[in-house]
Amino acid sequence: MTHPDDNQQKRYVRHVGDTSRFTLGHAFSCAQDGLRYGLITQRNFKIHAFFAILAIILGFALGISGAEWCAIVLCIVGVFALELANTAVESAIDLISPEWSELAKRAKDCAAASVYVAALGSVIIAGIVFLPKLLTLGGAG
Repeated sequence: MTHPDDNQQKRYVRHVGDTSRFTLGHAFSCAQDGLRYGLITQRNFKIHAFFAILAIILGFALGISGAEWCAIVLCIVGVFALELANTAVESAIDLISPEWSELAKRAKDCAAASVYVAALGSVIIAGIVFLPKLLTLGGAG
């Protein structure tokens, strides 16, 4: 039985200096593969996706402004991008340092912390955008 990534790995193999087969369409396909991998295999990516969908639903339900939408979308995109970068860092570290290493741990921890910081910032932005509207709905405003 072949590993599911075997065919993917063959797609990425190319000769050094030969960029003729690496088209823009291929680049987009690789990016979509990375996004799909993150969504399918990464628990935290799924959690972020759940909260992103919740924020979008709340945004429509509460009629947030254009500027508020920009803030929410930037938060969503930022957290997703950092989660994917964190996954890439972890994969690269696992490849080059399969045994435990203090430096590998530090690199992984810092990559994870970047997602944590963005997620905390997103919660703060969500509070700024959504709480006043929710409090007004609840009669507290």
